[in-house]
Amino acid sequence: MADLVDTATSAGSFNTLMSAIEAAGLVDLLRSSGSKTVLAPTDDAFKQLPDGTLDSLLNDLPKLKRILMYHIVSGDMRADDLAQIDEAPTEEGSVLAVEHSNGSVTINSAHILKTDILAENGVIHVIDRVLMPAILENQTL
Repeated sequence: MADLVDTATSAGSFNTLMSAIEAAGLVDLLRSSGSKTVLAPTDDAFKQLPDGTLDSLLNDLPKLKRILMYHIVSGDMRADDLAQIDEAPTEEGSVLAVEHSNGSVTINSAHILKTDILAENGVIHVIDRVLMPAILENQTL
């Protein structure tokens, strides 16, 4: 079975995310042993960011890294696990809100499009928007 990096790369819908992960120097983290859960925004999710945001983040690697770490939860959290919790601590240090409504789960305000894409060292859940840590949300990106 492939690791998180190879699994996300072969999916074909995370090209922007994978480029950002590479730029931020997080490839080794996602290849390492020890299970992780990645909340992976699609390429379309990145297109929803205001014009120039991604370029701005690629020029501010500490901020980009912090945002990407906000999409990573330590441990292997499958859909069944997410259905039983109200929050999840991220590798960035903040906590994500997990909400349940009518059988669906949202993470902060992102909808989960697909769950439980398994990798050798964790699991990927596909989300429809880029998550921002609260401390960065009101800053100009």
